[in-house]
Amino acid sequence: MPKHAQKLYRSSVLQYTEQWPMNLAWELPCSVSIFMTVLLTHVPLSFPLSTSHAFMHGCDASILLDDDEASSFTGEKSAGPNANSLRGFEVIDAIKAKLEAACPAVVSCADILAVAARDSVAALGGPTWTVQLGRRDSTTASFSSANTDLASPLMNLDELISVFSKKGFTEKEMIALSGAHTTGQARCLLFRNRIYNETNIDSTFAKSIQSNCPSSGGGDNLSPLDDGSTVIFDNSYFKNLVDNKGLLHSDQQLFSGGSADSQVTTYSDNPITFKADFADAMVKMGNMSILTGTAGEIRTNCRKVN
Repeated sequence: MPKHAQKLYRSSVLQYTEQWPMNLAWELPCSVSIFMTVLLTHVPLSFPLSTSHAFMHGCDASILLDDDEASSFTGEKSAGPNANSLRGFEVIDAIKAKLEAACPAVVSCADILAVAARDSVAALGGPTWTVQLGRRDSTTASFSSANTDLASPLMNLDELISVFSKKGFTEKEMIALSGAHTTGQARCLLFRNRIYNETNIDSTFAKSIQSNCPSSGGGDNLSPLDDGSTVIFDNSYFKNLVDNKGLLHSDQQLFSGGSADSQVTTYSDNPITFKADFADAMVKMGNMSILTGTAGEIRTNCRKVN
């Protein structure tokens, strides 16, 4: 991670100490240290995983559960939108293992994901926000919901608006959250048609991507979602859209002569506005359908139920 990002992270992660319940205060030093030492070397991996997981049915760590043939359990990792796309599971594993060694059965996998999302964004130069803690982990997952409830990179604008609306998000919030694509990568399989067949794409940009995504084969080859700043959380993603350089079909749909154009233009011109709106939307997402009290459990291993 760049040195400037390390400095931003060390500053932002200290806010974590102010948000734990008072009865857990004695465990703070080990918790903050653990997040810092692990995330500092894995930030770009942990953020996309955290946001994708929270969107489907709340921040409950269901995405972390592995398939289990013995019990005929199929998790969400192999669902269409997630297969070979989500990465960073080992980052969460590393944080969880260290937390369990220091303070067992205290910090849920869901809370780890929520904090990892916030601190990863801050480490890359993005905003920070308050993360309420005390979530518990789900004891199940839904392969079918992962296939039907997540936004597809092939969706048109009206479909994107509908998917987010069903989760309680406005069009403006959907656009702000889409700004998460300022980091991360996508598989050739998901954007091949766009770079070879769509017309609302900058020709020079399309050719530059084609070198790593042939017209046939190479479906798992990766390209950055934001070619301008792959490890910096900024508004470059929206600038790309205005220039017809969105990598995914669904990305460019946000600036395609429709109702989202004006908001994309606002974010492309005003990074501070984008970051503020993104932070607000992330708070909303992080509080969706969470498990608390006696619901769910606190897993000792994020990949399987206790």
